[in-house]
Amino acid sequence: MIRVLVADDEPLIRAGIRMILTSAEDIDVVAEARDGREAVETARSTAVDVALLDIQMPVLDGLAALAEMARAAPRVRVLILTTFGERDNVLRALGHGSAGFLLKDSAPQELIHAVRAAAAGNAYLSPAATRHVVDTLASPAATVRGEEARRRLAGLTEREREVLALLGEGLSNADAGARLHMSEATVKTYVSRILTKLDCDNRVQAALLARDAGLEPSAG
Repeated sequence: MIRVLVADDEPLIRAGIRMILTSAEDIDVVAEARDGREAVETARSTAVDVALLDIQMPVLDGLAALAEMARAAPRVRVLILTTFGERDNVLRALGHGSAGFLLKDSAPQELIHAVRAAAAGNAYLSPAATRHVVDTLASPAATVRGEEARRRLAGLTEREREVLALLGEGLSNADAGARLHMSEATVKTYVSRILTKLDCDNRVQAALLARDAGLEPSAG
């Protein structure tokens, strides 16, 4: 079983998340927290695999709780679940090692998939969250940033550039595969190769580079 901690200051939100997650036979919500401080203490004292943290919480907000949890309970994988996608929030979440960034209007199955991915040690950013984050961060880029992005993309093959362009649009591996007539596994291989070549830690960073470089999906 994947043991989950849900932290949100709104009881109805916690109840809704619990209902969604416990509908999956391999997930159990073992603890809840009403604020970031309580979430950190619970993660430290309870056997938890994945923590879902809201950003806007009293006492200690979700991002501060994420930073403390990384030190106090490094075994716990943290997913940020929020309606907010501002630049500073996203950068802090990624910088402190968040395993994923989900919007609260994500589909229930997407939430379940994200928890499973985090528990397996993978990073997860839903297509909706990726598009939201990219649109937030990739404001009209300065010339220097665009030039740097194009320089980093210069070492990619044409096929890798096609895959990266679709990441920039927020497509999942499955959707990108359908667009390019490739299997999802093949797209996953390309994504791993792209992240290595670009020295990016995750899909969001790669997507931002694609947007800064002005990389657009091919018409075909």
